[in-house]
Amino acid sequence: MKKGRLLCLVIIAGFIGYSIFMYQSSLTPYVTFAQAKSAKSAVQVKGTLATPQVTPTEDGSGIAFVLRDEAGEEVTVTYHGAKPDGMEKATGIVAIGKYNNGRFLADKVLVKCPSKYQGSVNNK
Repeated sequence: MKKGRLLCLVIIAGFIGYSIFMYQSSLTPYVTFAQAKSAKSAVQVKGTLATPQVTPTEDGSGIAFVLRDEAGEEVTVTYHGAKPDGMEKATGIVAIGKYNNGRFLADKVLVKCPSKYQGSVNNK
């Protein structure tokens, strides 16, 4: 095999390896709050509002709410951003961030709202 082809194959293999590494490091897994406490990087916690109260943070730059994860644990989530629309009616909430000092500090909050088409199937 010529040196040029060998060099090309090494470069392609290196690029594939680098791409796989970067893809895996960008994934944010779904975990419970118990698992989030020991996580080193950002994680996603899926749950529902434990209480209907969504309050502004002390400095007024975001919101705080209590999220109940799928294991039943409740933790206060702090999010520095605008409150997502329909949060009180949400069927599910995903908080993406890190656990710190008894609170979950969210970088993003995603809200799953009930579908407006749910239950509207015509039975003929």
